[in-house]
Amino acid sequence: MVTNVRKIFYYHTRVVDQPGEAYKRLAQIKQLGVSLVAFAMFPEGPAHSRLTMFPDDSGVLSFEAKRAGIKLDGPHPALLVQGSDELGALEEIHQKLYEAEVNVSASAGASDGKGGYGYILYLRPEDYEKAASALEL
Repeated sequence: MVTNVRKIFYYHTRVVDQPGEAYKRLAQIKQLGVSLVAFAMFPEGPAHSRLTMFPDDSGVLSFEAKRAGIKLDGPHPALLVQGSDELGALEEIHQKLYEAEVNVSASAGASDGKGGYGYILYLRPEDYEKAASALEL
Protein backbone atom coordinates (compact mmCIF):
# COMPACT_ATOMS: atom_id res chain seq x y z
CA MET A 1 0.00 0.00 0.00
CA VAL A 2 1.74 3.19 -1.19
CA THR A 3 0.84 6.18 0.97
CA ASN A 4 2.10 9.75 0.96
CA VAL A 5 1.18 12.02 3.88
CA ARG A 6 1.99 15.70 3.92
CA LYS A 7 1.35 18.65 6.21
CA ILE A 8 -0.83 21.32 4.65
CA PHE A 9 -2.84 24.30 5.77
CA TYR A 10 -6.31 25.42 4.80
CA TYR A 11 -8.09 28.75 4.70
CA HIS A 12 -11.75 29.72 4.70
CA THR A 13 -13.38 32.55 2.82
CA ARG A 14 -17.06 33.43 2.46
CA VAL A 15 -19.08 34.17 -0.64
CA VAL A 16 -22.70 35.00 -1.22
CA ASP A 17 -24.71 31.84 -1.85
CA GLN A 18 -25.69 32.61 -5.45
CA PRO A 19 -24.90 30.99 -8.79
CA GLY A 20 -21.44 31.89 -10.04
CA GLU A 21 -19.96 33.20 -6.79
CA ALA A 22 -17.73 30.15 -6.17
CA TYR A 23 -16.67 30.27 -9.82
CA LYS A 24 -15.74 33.95 -9.49
CA ARG A 25 -13.62 33.32 -6.38
CA LEU A 26 -11.91 30.29 -7.94
CA ALA A 27 -11.21 32.26 -11.11
CA GLN A 28 -9.75 35.04 -8.96
CA ILE A 29 -7.53 32.53 -7.12
CA LYS A 30 -6.36 31.14 -10.47
CA GLN A 31 -5.60 34.67 -11.74
CA LEU A 32 -3.46 35.22 -8.64
CA GLY A 33 -1.42 32.15 -9.57
CA VAL A 34 -2.43 30.10 -6.53
CA SER A 35 -2.42 26.33 -6.99
CA LEU A 36 -4.92 24.42 -4.84
CA VAL A 37 -4.44 20.77 -3.86
CA ALA A 38 -7.99 20.50 -2.50
CA PHE A 39 -11.15 22.56 -2.20
CA ALA A 40 -14.46 22.22 -0.36
CA MET A 41 -17.60 24.33 -0.14
CA PHE A 42 -20.40 24.22 2.45
CA PRO A 43 -23.41 26.38 3.28
CA GLU A 44 -22.84 28.91 6.02
CA GLY A 45 -26.14 30.33 7.14
CA PRO A 46 -29.02 31.15 4.83
CA ALA A 47 -27.18 33.52 2.49
CA HIS A 48 -23.51 32.50 2.32
CA SER A 49 -21.20 29.63 1.49
CA ARG A 50 -17.86 28.86 3.08
CA LEU A 51 -15.09 28.02 0.65
CA THR A 52 -12.25 26.00 2.14
CA MET A 53 -9.06 26.15 0.13
CA PHE A 54 -6.00 23.94 0.57
CA PRO A 55 -3.18 25.68 -1.30
CA ASP A 56 -0.07 23.93 -2.52
CA ASP A 57 1.88 26.83 -0.97
CA SER A 58 0.10 28.59 1.90
CA GLY A 59 2.50 31.55 1.76
CA VAL A 60 1.49 32.30 -1.82
CA LEU A 61 -2.23 32.21 -0.99
CA SER A 62 -1.79 34.41 2.11
CA PHE A 63 0.28 36.99 0.25
CA GLU A 64 -1.81 37.10 -2.92
CA ALA A 65 -5.18 37.11 -1.10
CA LYS A 66 -4.08 40.00 1.09
CA ARG A 67 -2.85 41.91 -1.96
CA ALA A 68 -6.19 41.27 -3.72
CA GLY A 69 -8.30 42.19 -0.67
CA ILE A 70 -9.68 38.68 -0.13
CA LYS A 71 -10.49 38.08 3.52
CA LEU A 72 -9.20 34.70 4.72
CA ASP A 73 -9.61 32.81 7.97
CA GLY A 74 -6.51 30.71 8.52
CA PRO A 75 -4.09 29.08 8.26
CA HIS A 76 -5.52 25.98 9.94
CA PRO A 77 -3.61 22.66 10.12
CA ALA A 78 -4.48 19.57 8.13
CA LEU A 79 -2.87 16.51 6.64
CA LEU A 80 -3.21 15.43 3.03
CA VAL A 81 -3.04 11.67 2.53
CA GLN A 82 -2.71 10.24 -0.96
CA GLY A 83 -2.25 6.61 -1.83
CA SER A 84 -3.39 3.41 -3.43
CA ASP A 85 -7.13 2.81 -3.09
CA GLU A 86 -7.19 -0.55 -1.34
CA LEU A 87 -9.52 -2.10 1.19
CA GLY A 88 -8.60 -0.63 4.59
CA ALA A 89 -6.32 2.02 3.10
CA LEU A 90 -7.14 4.53 5.83
CA GLU A 91 -7.25 2.10 8.74
CA GLU A 92 -3.49 2.19 9.41
CA ILE A 93 -3.46 6.01 9.36
CA HIS A 94 -6.30 6.19 11.86
CA GLN A 95 -4.76 3.46 14.02
CA LYS A 96 -1.50 5.43 14.35
CA LEU A 97 -3.42 8.60 15.21
CA TYR A 98 -5.54 6.72 17.74
CA GLU A 99 -2.45 5.25 19.39
CA ALA A 100 -0.95 8.76 19.58
CA GLU A 101 -4.22 10.03 21.13
CA VAL A 102 -4.81 12.44 18.26
CA ASN A 103 -8.41 13.42 17.57
CA VAL A 104 -9.36 13.93 13.93
CA SER A 105 -11.83 16.84 13.98
CA ALA A 106 -13.19 16.10 10.51
CA SER A 107 -12.14 14.40 7.32
CA ALA A 108 -13.09 14.09 3.67
CA GLY A 109 -11.79 11.98 0.85
CA ALA A 110 -12.42 10.57 -2.58
CA SER A 111 -11.20 7.82 -4.85
CA ASP A 112 -9.89 8.98 -8.20
CA GLY A 113 -11.49 5.99 -9.95
CA LYS A 114 -8.08 4.84 -11.21
CA GLY A 115 -6.77 3.08 -8.12
CA GLY A 116 -5.77 6.09 -6.05
CA TYR A 117 -7.36 8.30 -3.41
CA GLY A 118 -6.94 11.61 -1.64
CA TYR A 119 -7.94 12.18 1.97
CA ILE A 120 -7.90 15.32 4.12
CA LEU A 121 -7.63 15.13 7.91
CA TYR A 122 -8.62 18.29 9.79
CA LEU A 123 -6.71 18.55 13.07
CA ARG A 124 -6.71 20.78 16.12
CA PRO A 125 -3.59 23.00 16.25
CA GLU A 126 -2.48 21.38 19.52
CA ASP A 127 -2.56 17.91 17.86
CA TYR A 128 -0.75 18.86 14.65
CA GLU A 129 2.82 18.03 15.62
CA LYS A 130 1.74 14.92 17.56
CA ALA A 131 -0.06 13.68 14.44
CA ALA A 132 2.93 14.44 12.23
CA SER A 133 5.19 12.54 14.60
CA ALA A 134 2.81 9.56 14.77
CA LEU A 135 2.80 9.39 10.96
CA GLU A 136 6.57 9.91 10.82
CA LEU A 137 6.51 13.13 8.81
